[in-house]
Amino acid sequence: MKKYKPTTPSRRHMTGILYRDYLTTNRSKPLKKLTKGRKRAKGRNSAGRITTRHKGGGAKRLYRMVDFMYNKFDIPAKIESVEYDPNRSGFIALVSYVDGEKRYILVPRGIKKGDKFVVSENAEIKTGNRLPLFKIPSGSHVYNIEVQPRGGSKLVRSAGNFAEVLAIDGGYAQLKMPSREIRKVPEKCWANIGAVSNEEHNLITIGKAGRSRWMGIRPTVRGSAMNAVDHPLGGGEGKAPAGLKKGPKNKWGKGKRGVKTRNPKKYSSRLIIKRRVTKKRK
Repeated sequence: MKKYKPTTPSRRHMTGILYRDYLTTNRSKPLKKLTKGRKRAKGRNSAGRITTRHKGGGAKRLYRMVDFMYNKFDIPAKIESVEYDPNRSGFIALVSYVDGEKRYILVPRGIKKGDKFVVSENAEIKTGNRLPLFKIPSGSHVYNIEVQPRGGSKLVRSAGNFAEVLAIDGGYAQLKMPSREIRKVPEKCWANIGAVSNEEHNLITIGKAGRSRWMGIRPTVRGSAMNAVDHPLGGGEGKAPAGLKKGPKNKWGKGKRGVKTRNPKKYSSRLIIKRRVTKKRK
């Protein structure tokens, strides 16, 4: 981690990542044909209404078209450069396949410029290679996991994360997710060997409010600081505790902090063997 000299109070505890130790190219100049402009929703739905608060502003981002389909089978590829992507927490790599095509992929931990990988049922169990789950031995760490065969990677894509293959049984692979949830995924789904790069991402200390605004994060006002008409925790003389029978609530009166919000009739509930560990249960 990079630490800064305490030239100001906010700078004193600010930390960042030493990108020069991981990246191999100028992060502001990605391959042009694999980029496009993209207007971020900033917490709005299709009607323009705010559905997620505290989002908006921030630095403009050029979108890198990262390949999550991995549909080039049995064609070896070589890592040409490791680059920064402002749209995700992990690093990305520009790869060149033997047939000449270039794509961006999500980089696993420990991969560097010049390394090779392949997407194949007969690939070696090596970091970066991609195989179907039934070909991966128990105890292996995987990321970029499909939910449906040939449906593209959907699970475990954030910095430093990995899932552990526990067993293959009855046409399903049992995976232990980063949240400690144990769930079943069809054994014919594909996954990459290893863990996502940039494992120090969760250690970053933003340090000051301005840096949050650069990242597109707007201020959050405490409910207890609002008026009674604006929030269930608002109002009162001086500072008052929550004082609610069923615990703290959000702005709309729904429970928070350890309250289950998952729909009990959700289609994937039958695939979950053990629920994730919530803050309250910890």
